[in-house]
Order: sequence, then structure tokens, then C-alpha cells
Amino acid sequence: MVLSMDRWKGKTAIITGTSAGIGAAIAKALVQEGLQVVGLARRVERVEELAKQLEGAKGKLHPLKADVTKEEDILAAFDWTSKNLGPVHILINNAGIVQQTTLVEGETEKWKKVFDTNVLGLCVATREAVKVMKANKIDGHIIHINSIAGHSAINIPGVNVYPASKHAVTALTETLRQELNHLGLKIRITSVSPGGVSTEIAQTNNFKPDPAVMEMNRNVSPLESEDIADSVMYVLSTPPHVQVHELIIKPVGEKL
Repeated sequence: MVLSMDRWKGKTAIITGTSAGIGAAIAKALVQEGLQVVGLARRVERVEELAKQLEGAKGKLHPLKADVTKEEDILAAFDWTSKNLGPVHILINNAGIVQQTTLVEGETEKWKKVFDTNVLGLCVATREAVKVMKANKIDGHIIHINSIAGHSAINIPGVNVYPASKHAVTALTETLRQELNHLGLKIRITSVSPGGVSTEIAQTNNFKPDPAVMEMNRNVSPLESEDIADSVMYVLSTPPHVQVHELIIKPVGEKL
């Protein structure tokens, strides 16, 4: 199998949650491969700083302020992209959050935030991407940044509805594949499910990892954001007839 990013050069990609971590690493990798990348984030100033760092690269990063829990923000982002860069060829649904609470004494608003971001925002962005790809006869690629929590209920106290939200992403990946097949579209769909990654998700959401879990994995080197970006580049670079449906990546020795 010959791996190549050539067919994507000069094309347009949209990435949600691009202000830090995995989203930022994917944006950097795609820009360096010559793509026009629209980076969506609430903290758009951080994407703007990354765009400055990438000046002179083969492609370009276009920062756009957007909150994926607001449908109007997503619609506006796709509209801006189509009018200024052309139709989207790649969508990376990366935005995701975790909220510290429980199921037995949970805070409803925190549950809603998780599902609005991890599930509904992903669904709205996916719908809009497929709409554009179908209208323009584009054999594009949609990638959901999932989690190992989307395949088993990880034993980490306090994660509450997070595994359920990621199990939804696993189901949505397969359901979309079936819908695309039914419609006769050659849009590819991939779920990338990382284990422990050294990112800001816990700090950003004030999530305090359980000390026992931390001790259990004390000698395990977590994945880096660049490792996940590399996996995204791999699935994008496979030939058009190859669909990597699910890619699970764990750090060596992880005990979850």
C-alpha cells in the first residue's frame, strides 16, 4: 500500500478544537503538507498565535472563533470556509471535553456540556461537511477523535458521562459509514481512539485525575499530541479505496 498526501495538497480542511493539544498538532501537520486549514476554537487567539508560527509553510492556517455547542457558530464556519477557501475536503472532529462530577450525584449542566460538545457538536459539523462534499462530488474524509473510553468504561473515578459520550462517537462512526454506503458516496469515515495523551484537557476542565490511577501509570510515558496527529496523517494518506474505520492507540504499558 502506497501512502501519500498528494491528493490533499491545496485542499481545505476544517478542524474543531484547534486551540491546543491534539487539534493544534493536527492543524500544524496538515498546514505543513500544503493544506488550507480552518482552525475552529473558542480561544481563537491561541489559534492565531499558531498561525503566525506556521507562516511560510506550504499551506496556511485560518483561525476562526467558534463554539461547537452553538449550531449557528458551526454553520457560520462552514459558510465562511466555502465562500473564502472553497468546499471542505477534510473534517476533523477533535473538540471534546470532560467535566468533573459523578453519575450518582451529578450536575445536569455538566452532563449537558459533555454531550453538547462531544456528540451533538460532532453531529452538526459532520452533517454540514457531508452536505458540502455531496453537493460538490467530493470523495472527502471525516475523522472523529474518539477515545479508548469509547470502547470500554474506563475505571477512572469522576468521568461520569464521558465514556457514554465517546461510546456514542463509536456508534456514530459506524452509522455514518452505513449511511454513506446507502447513498453511494465515497466519503471515508475514521474513528481515532487514543489512550492517555499528554494534553490540557484535564487542566482546561478542572478535572483532577484520581491519585490511584496516576500511581498505577506512574512509569508509563503518555502519548503526545503529535502521535495522534501522525495517526491522522496515516489514515488520510491511505489510497482512496482504503478506509481505516477504527484506529486505537495506547501508550506502551498503559493500565486502563
